[in-house]
Amino acid sequence: MCLGIPGRILEIGDGEGVARAGRVDFGGIVKEASLAFVPDAGVGDYVVVHVGFAIARLDEAEAARVFDYLRQMDELGELGDERG
Repeated sequence: MCLGIPGRILEIGDGEGVARAGRVDFGGIVKEASLAFVPDAGVGDYVVVHVGFAIARLDEAEAARVFDYLRQMDELGELGDERG
């Protein structure tokens, strides 16, 4: 299954425009993601990431609800799987 997963931006690199990227925390799993589509997002903001691209900002409460649903479905393990 391919989902957009919420994550919190930990760090933003020096790139600009299409090269803008950062480290994003997905409930303890940290991965690099493109931030090109969310130019207004900053460190500490929550974003929805789909196939390595942050596609939207969301608030912390909504991110927490999504993580709760993923835990209930036992789907959080797939975040650490490079194949998924």
